[in-house]
Amino acid sequence: MTKQLLQEKYNHILDERLIKEIFEIGTFKTFKKDDIIIDINQPLQHIPLLLTGHIKILREDNEGNELLIYFLEAGETCTMSLTCCLGTTKSKIRAVAEEDSSLVMIPVENMQKWFNNNDSWRNFILEAYQTRFDEMLETIDNLAFMKMDERLYKYLYNKTILHNSKIIIVKHQDIAIDLHTSRVVISRLLKQLENKNKIKLSRNKIEVF
Repeated sequence: MTKQLLQEKYNHILDERLIKEIFEIGTFKTFKKDDIIIDINQPLQHIPLLLTGHIKILREDNEGNELLIYFLEAGETCTMSLTCCLGTTKSKIRAVAEEDSSLVMIPVENMQKWFNNNDSWRNFILEAYQTRFDEMLETIDNLAFMKMDERLYKYLYNKTILHNSKIIIVKHQDIAIDLHTSRVVISRLLKQLENKNKIKLSRNKIEVF
């Protein structure tokens, strides 16, 4: 099943020989919702390829407050961890399972070797860098130019796309952490969005219109 998942999620860009090698040398792991997969300042010896589920990538300020940078979906990898691996430094991000997830961990030395001698891997990594770079620019734009209520609605809308459902299960406090604000602010803005008929609130559930 794991090799089948590898092929299903990555054969559109990685060649068959490389998928076979990943299956042979990779370490397969599963994580429950809210498990920390990679933590800040953790030495990185492996990079993740996501097979199932979703992962959120977070940054942390000096006071321990988190800010959501982007989400990873099945068939993707975290380019921030790639950058840290290439520089043999510690992780600058925290990767948390948004839902139950499975992934394969690849040793750093293989990643570097494949980048030099495998066209499909090199293309995959370069495309991943471009995608993540665009998402980080969008995050910066949101912080700089969008009001909090706009950021909140965009966050909720993106969640519906991520989970393929108009109804998302999330606590106000969790939203506040992701958007780097207080629960009181989020609760007030959610009520405003409901009054504008953009969402419908239930206990730990939000329906987005």
